[in-house]
Amino acid sequence: MRFDPELADMRFGTGLSPAIAPPSGTAAMLARLTGPDDMAQRFPIEDFPAFMARMQANRAARQARGRSKDNPEEAARHLKAQRLVKRDARVAQGQWLGQQIQRRSHTADGLRERLVGFWADHFTAQGKAGVMQRAASPYVETAIRPHVTGRFADLVAAAVTAPLMLHYLDQEAAIGPNSLTAQALLAEGRVKRIGLNENLARELLELHTLGVDGAYGQDDVRELAELLTGLTYQPQVGFKFQHKMAEPGAETVLGVVYGGGAGNAKLADVLAALEALAAHPDSARHIARKLAVHFVADDPDPGLVDQLAATFAATGGDLMAVYATLLDHPVAWDPVLRNVKPPFDFLASACRALAVPPDLFLAMDERAIQRNLRAPLLRMGQPWERPAGPDGWPEEDGVWINPLGL
Repeated sequence: MRFDPELADMRFGTGLSPAIAPPSGTAAMLARLTGPDDMAQRFPIEDFPAFMARMQANRAARQARGRSKDNPEEAARHLKAQRLVKRDARVAQGQWLGQQIQRRSHTADGLRERLVGFWADHFTAQGKAGVMQRAASPYVETAIRPHVTGRFADLVAAAVTAPLMLHYLDQEAAIGPNSLTAQALLAEGRVKRIGLNENLARELLELHTLGVDGAYGQDDVRELAELLTGLTYQPQVGFKFQHKMAEPGAETVLGVVYGGGAGNAKLADVLAALEALAAHPDSARHIARKLAVHFVADDPDPGLVDQLAATFAATGGDLMAVYATLLDHPVAWDPVLRNVKPPFDFLASACRALAVPPDLFLAMDERAIQRNLRAPLLRMGQPWERPAGPDGWPEEDGVWINPLGL
């Protein structure tokens, strides 16, 4: 291995800076990664518990508006309040974009910012309507960023149980066909049948853990979907496991039986399944290849992928050990630059190269953020926090290098 400080900032960081020296070695990179999260402190972004206050205010205004339908003036007042909540959330989302760019512009810990971006994309979640459309940055701040140096299993659990993920994949309303809630709905005649939502189960297997070629079948998807019923959230409390919505009985996922004992369905059974999926050999291989593609090349060296997967398996998904293996591999320091920066990385590294001062971002109003940040990202094909699907943004260079993009 031949460490190159400039290559370190380009391949594993957020780009070269005229004001911040590149790291002195891989040990320094790993030490910074486990040290204080200085950029989160310097350029704060609202966490999800704080964001829930916006959800609560929107819900309260909407309910008050519904109660005031016979009083046009009162209904109009509540509609105005609801619109103000949505506007403030929209403005805040633009400010969080500026904060994220500043984190990348001014950090001496570029690997952390890159890893946050990588895992946020791996566990893509976005709001589909109302205030929740603005929730992606708070979701990342709470469910992703604190876990990027820990165990993969803990990262999986945090992302899968996050309110935004449950909202995005329609899990918050998923009801077990034989659950107490389903029985009550059927008895009252409110529904004729209860279907099973498999969205979260499928993405958990296909995208988040084992990968599209993993050793699972449709029966595993269905059984996992039954096991995940009961995962929901409320604006007042955040994540909540609703026993009455959960499918009773045992479920078998990849040959392992979960639940089925006396009493209600248990969150512990769901967490045990997530732990097992995170530790599966196919998950090790899937994550190893994704990391190699993201940081090194679209067609990564098989030896690099093998070593990353071996470290993942041997350590039970200890992400710091996996990162150390990545940085210690000779292929990681091949001087040939093989990866193209997607638009957000390109924009952030340009601001870093120009040493754009924080005061400039602070002076931007919503219109300036739209003109200078959002619009260029849109033109380059990466609208801020709006990937086309749960698989996130593509890694292939050819997607970004085209006449209409970069």
